[in-house]
Amino acid sequence: MTVLSARLPWLAALLLLAACTSPLSRPATAADPAPTTLLLVSVDGLPARLLGRGETPHLDAIAAAGVRAERMNPSYPSLTFPNHYTLVTGLRPNHHGIIHNSMRDEGLGDFRLSDRDAVGDGRWWGGEPIWIGAHRAGLRTAAMFWPGTEAPIQGLHPDAWFPFDVDMTEQARVDQVLAWFALPDAERPALMTLYFDKVDKAGHDHGPDSAQMHEAIRVTDAAIGRLVDTLRARGQYDQVNLVIVSDHGMASVPAGQVIAVEDMVAPDDADVVSVGQVIGIAPKPGRTAAVERQLLGRHPPYTCWRRQELPARWAYGSHPRVPPIVCQMDEGWDALGAETIARRPVRDRGSHGYDPALPSMGAVFIAHGPAFVEGKVLPAFDNVHVYPLLARLLGIRAAPSDGDPAVLQPALRTR
Repeated sequence: MTVLSARLPWLAALLLLAACTSPLSRPATAADPAPTTLLLVSVDGLPARLLGRGETPHLDAIAAAGVRAERMNPSYPSLTFPNHYTLVTGLRPNHHGIIHNSMRDEGLGDFRLSDRDAVGDGRWWGGEPIWIGAHRAGLRTAAMFWPGTEAPIQGLHPDAWFPFDVDMTEQARVDQVLAWFALPDAERPALMTLYFDKVDKAGHDHGPDSAQMHEAIRVTDAAIGRLVDTLRARGQYDQVNLVIVSDHGMASVPAGQVIAVEDMVAPDDADVVSVGQVIGIAPKPGRTAAVERQLLGRHPPYTCWRRQELPARWAYGSHPRVPPIVCQMDEGWDALGAETIARRPVRDRGSHGYDPALPSMGAVFIAHGPAFVEGKVLPAFDNVHVYPLLARLLGIRAAPSDGDPAVLQPALRTR
């Protein structure tokens, strides 16, 4: 797909979109009522603790005029794909099946973020994401990136969607959303998503306290500010329910705090299904007892469990894609392949994937619009509760989930 330029007029952007995705314009008439617009925005990797420090004036202003949470708790594991999909299904990763950014399924093979065929295979994605429920209720949907939107889940995509393109600028992403907002009332999507990844990448490469990550935060905040300012200038902002989230926070990983997975378990004894912070290990036939003797228990800087014996508060381990042994790294440590370690520069970095209860893993929740009260600060809550809120904002019936609609009821105006 050709990347949309930030200078491309919105009409040309729509023509390009029509050539690359399914059409937005399903049968509608000018007499149809204008749909309530819900815009769900993700700033990947933005920690809740970094708001309100002068680098996020637009996000802070939106929060002050609406609702924010002290923090939002990621689901386990605190990784990108599992939590983005939890936000739109209300299911924990153990229930929707995206149990890690890297996983293995007996019938489907291996899943990696870089494998576009796997990412676009609807068989990996369980549950019912919000765009499917909206579609079935007769509402138009459009995704400016979101994990899961590239796959035909239950045979359906959003009405408009893009394959993820890391090179597409923040401004171009905002321009596309503004183009959707410029559609006539009868054609405008009732649900839109918008995804930013620059903060997460800068955090991984340089750490959460680095100048690079703070610059990425400022750039992304400015893009959201331009979106809001444009909608306000058009007279549309007060008719939009805006929900801004992140999937997880970010922790510092000091230089040198990495171990080789080959030092955890010998390659002859087990397959390492996932690396990073949540290490999935599948013993080879006949080697289970030996691998368990070597791994189970505490081994600073990590702890390993059989999958059925993981801490109950993580609500994780029963899905068949979870490997037989799961090792959780301590905050500030990674476990990678020896070849990967040898290629990487030794410097301070950042990671997530640690215990969701850690302060560093706290995610962002901000909401503003006609459905929301003003100036409300919510106590910490789990991210599974966002999905029933989204369904309520769209006026559709929520699919079964792990979320409780009562948790975010205090954020809503009474009618």
